Amino acid sequence: MSLGHDDPDGYDSYDSYDGPPTTRTRLPEGQAGPGGTGARRTPRSSRNLVTVVGVVVLLIAAIAFANRGGGNGSDGASGNKGSGNTGAQSQPTAATGQNPVSGSGSGSAEGIASGFAQTSQGAQSAAANYAVALGGDGMFSTDRRHTIVAAIHDPAVVNALQSKLDNAYTAGLFTSLGLNADGSTPSGYTFVSRTIPVGTKTTGHTDTTATVEVWCTGLAGLAGTGSTKPVSQSWFTVTEKLKWVGGDWKIESSSQTHGPAPVSGDDQAAGADEIANAVQGYGGFTYAR
Repeated sequence: MSLGHDDPDGYDSYDSYDGPPTTRTRLPEGQAGPGGTGARRTPRSSRNLVTVVGVVVLLIAAIAFANRGGGNGSDGASGNKGSGNTGAQSQPTAATGQNPVSGSGSGSAEGIASGFAQTSQGAQSAAANYAVALGGDGMFSTDRRHTIVAAIHDPAVVNALQSKLDNAYTAGLFTSLGLNADGSTPSGYTFVSRTIPVGTKTTGHTDTTATVEVWCTGLAGLAGTGSTKPVSQSWFTVTEKLKWVGGDWKIESSSQTHGPAPVSGDDQAAGADEIANAVQGYGGFTYAR
């Protein structure tokens, strides 16, 4: 299922959108947040600068000390094994006191994050990451699609859904998108299918269930000189009904509606090569808090 397009397989049912989302994004490691660059700063004396640097260093040291764990196998206890200390050991946690999501590194299921908190916020994080996975180019490869679907859905619905999606991703669909009949990308082109969550909101939540709406924009098309299916942008809202299964949120069902779409700006469209280079050069985000 390529999110942002009319669903070819009937997997989606259409619901209405009722209000603005609450935006939540975690930037990749090493990147600055809003206001991190270009802000005009008032000159400070060297004495004030030293004081500020000293405070920052102390804070970093305190946080590192409080959160350190380590070197003790899978239990994550701090490295005092063998020291004779039989007391409780500190566990590495996120700054909020909850364990961070995991699974976004190599070796995970298509890089999809997992381990979300059993809270409304955790459900929103899961829904955002799952929308990205369902709207990515991995869905156009049978093996990758099977991996994605199995990783993010309730096991009770996986088999039926896999069969339904296999019947939808056909040679006819692929060629209509400018791909080869087997779903591969023609030589000299870059296939683009990427979903970018703009915001999320929870419309229903219990300890074991949640309904989350994810407002998204998407990019889809074939980048390359002479492409008859150039990359275009779309806006849509994905509604995911989630269930707490096996210690994590999983999708029971998912639906999609068009919009809400803002007024188009006056940005000049990039050339085919520029779009291809951007897609290949800029990675996606993990959405969590």
